[in-house]
Amino acid sequence: MRVLHTLAELRQALAGTRCTFVPTMGNLHEGHLSLARQARTCGAPVVASIFVNRLQFAPHEDFDTYPRTLEHDCTLLDGVGCDIVFAPAERELYPEPQGYKVLPPPELADILEGHFRPGFFTGVCTVVLKLFNAVQPGAAVFGKKDYQQLMVIRRMVAQLALPIEIIAGETRRADDGLALSSRNGYLGNDERAEAVWLSRVLLGLQQQVSAGARDWAALERQAMETLVARGWKPDYVALRRQADLGEPRADAPLVALAAARLGTTRLIDNLELPAPG
Repeated sequence: MRVLHTLAELRQALAGTRCTFVPTMGNLHEGHLSLARQARTCGAPVVASIFVNRLQFAPHEDFDTYPRTLEHDCTLLDGVGCDIVFAPAERELYPEPQGYKVLPPPELADILEGHFRPGFFTGVCTVVLKLFNAVQPGAAVFGKKDYQQLMVIRRMVAQLALPIEIIAGETRRADDGLALSSRNGYLGNDERAEAVWLSRVLLGLQQQVSAGARDWAALERQAMETLVARGWKPDYVALRRQADLGEPRADAPLVALAAARLGTTRLIDNLELPAPG
């Protein structure tokens, strides 16, 4: 496996090659590695990027403290058959202030995560497009753990006519159901034991919808109240359509999404639901 740090090195290494791409911010866990394994099954060389993207962090968020574990990450990626790791310095991707940015449509990007993290998806789309231009993959793998992000990237690829297949990777979970996340490492022991309740709340929504509940607002409110009662500070618990994150309908497959802060750690999760019927 080769570890490359400059655009010139990357372009030389990939000249004439259509690869499968796995973009990450590093601090890798089994969820990331499952995406790399999935990429391996596509039959093309696998390129992973490791880059903590300043543009998607608000000033009060954890850009400066986000774990940088490049050596360990490269060892893990080598172990799952990754061919190239692109790990640029910030100045390599942003040699000057990034004046040109990708503005995703507000009806998709300014709700849920975008509402609570203004500008987040602009930062995501801008860096992903720049990485796509550098790597020029035939396919790219994104995890369903970041459900809204996956939808935003898919829409960007479609509207900009990029010749890239976007492949969705299933969310990987710990044995107790907690979705794997780099930010889980911020949790103390007691917080880690409590953290599973985010997925339990989503499972509860799934069970209620399957049992025939259709008062979407009441279901969301009840789920929020459950988290608050347990000491969480939820940003949202929402039922939306899988197709476009629009308001739920009884004839459409749904997804339950949640974001909440436990102590100082903000966690997100989601669970796809079949059409209520």
